[in-house]
Amino acid sequence: MTPQALVAIGLTPELAVFLTSMLPVIELRGALPLAINVFNIDWPKAFLIAYIGNMIPAPLILWLLGPAVRLLSRIGIFRRFFDWLFERTRKKGNRIIEKYQEIGLMAFVAIPLPGTGAWTGALVAFLFGLEFKMSLLIIGIGVLIAGVIVTSLCLLGWLGAVIAGLSLLILAGLGFWRL
Repeated sequence: MTPQALVAIGLTPELAVFLTSMLPVIELRGALPLAINVFNIDWPKAFLIAYIGNMIPAPLILWLLGPAVRLLSRIGIFRRFFDWLFERTRKKGNRIIEKYQEIGLMAFVAIPLPGTGAWTGALVAFLFGLEFKMSLLIIGIGVLIAGVIVTSLCLLGWLGAVIAGLSLLILAGLGFWRL
């Protein structure tokens, strides 16, 4: 849908950016380019709208996933699936999560790639049983870092890409150094 089509159905550019930032996979990573490069919203305003929109689903996921899993686990096939999922996830990532819980979650959420944002971060925090308030804080910091990277890319073009690339290399280097 084009920006003009969104406006034609009654959405303001700000509302379109806000709703886009709430979508899984797209999140802030897609909402900021829409705001800055398509709608020409000033970057501080765009950043704030996209950040708030991206953070709204995180506490809802953290709060509602537990009750949803407990409810669905009453059905045999879902119980087996969740048992398999939790066991496999904790076994595969146990060493890393035990050692780097918050830092690992923050780095994961901060990487501005599809599937690594607040939605997935909240799911990972739930799967590993991380504490709610700390998870929300760490997800918020990760989204903030991703927002800085994506905003840099939007505003600076190739120079922004270099800055974002260097930032990711530094994060990766720090992660390997601490292993």
